[in-house]
Order: sequence, then structure tokens, then C-alpha cells
Amino acid sequence: MLFEKVLKQRRSVRDYLNKSIEKSKIRKILKLINMAPSAGNLQAFKVFVVLNNNKIQQMCRGSSGINRNFKNYPPCIFVFCADPNKSSYYKERGKKLYCIQDATIACSYTQLIATSLGLSSCWVGSFDEAAIQKIVGIKKLFPVALLTLGYSNEKPLYRARKRIELISRLLE
Repeated sequence: MLFEKVLKQRRSVRDYLNKSIEKSKIRKILKLINMAPSAGNLQAFKVFVVLNNNKIQQMCRGSSGINRNFKNYPPCIFVFCADPNKSSYYKERGKKLYCIQDATIACSYTQLIATSLGLSSCWVGSFDEAAIQKIVGIKKLFPVALLTLGYSNEKPLYRARKRIELISRLLE
């Protein structure tokens, strides 16, 4: 799929079919996430792939972004965590910022990779960090984003974007 088509096709989906994602697609996503750029190539993030239905339900209940807005539970949730220790090479700025940037870049790549594989996704930022840490079993990592993945049960409409002039400025 051409990159521009992937960008135009990606939508936030909140209604998924009750269909598992093939393990081969999950492996491909993980392999390609590894290509995402990161500060100093430190890859100061970790990704947890949650396929266990009980854990997914717990995560959805602990996430106002999913619990309130989703029609069906997703079959898969990727949890993107920042690892401040890995980016400490860049001192405080690395610990406070670069690891978060690394995790969010990886999440963005995942959305686009998933779209190219015929999957749908929704980036979720509204969640209880402590609940996610407990469910996933992490202590020293900081959950930055959840990404629901699955096969869409809806046809989301195109939502108008802001004019380029409102989001950018060309300095010549």
C-alpha cells in the first residue's frame, strides 16, 4: 500500500469485530516498530502486546477513553511505555522527554503499519497509569499510550482537518 494511501485511510476506530488478529501480523508489526527512529537510537521504550481477554477488559474498565467511547472491546491492545533509564544518557531532558518521544513515535508507526495490514486502531491517552502498570506487570516504566487494534466493525467518516496555514508556518 502506498504511504500516502495509508495516511489517508487511517481512522480512529472504536467498534471492532469479534475476530482475533493473526499472530503473523502482530509479529510483523513488532518487527517494523523496531525501525522507528529514536533519540540516539537508544529505543527508550517498551511495547507490551495484550491479547488476553480478561486483561483487555480490565484495561478498558481502567481507561475512561475506552470504557466510555468504545462499542466493543478490541481484540488487542498495544501498551507503549517510556523507559527513562534508557534515555538517561541525555540527562534530565532524555529522562523527561526523549523516552516519551520514542514511545509515541513507535505508537505512530504502529498505527500506520496496522493500517497497511488491513487493521484498524485507536490511540488512547485517557487511562489510569497505575491500573495499566498493575495489569501489565510493570513498575519502572511509564505508560504513555494505549493503541487498540483489530478489524473494524464500522466505516468511520473522514473528519475535516485544519487548513495547513493554521498548523504550520513557512519561514523563508
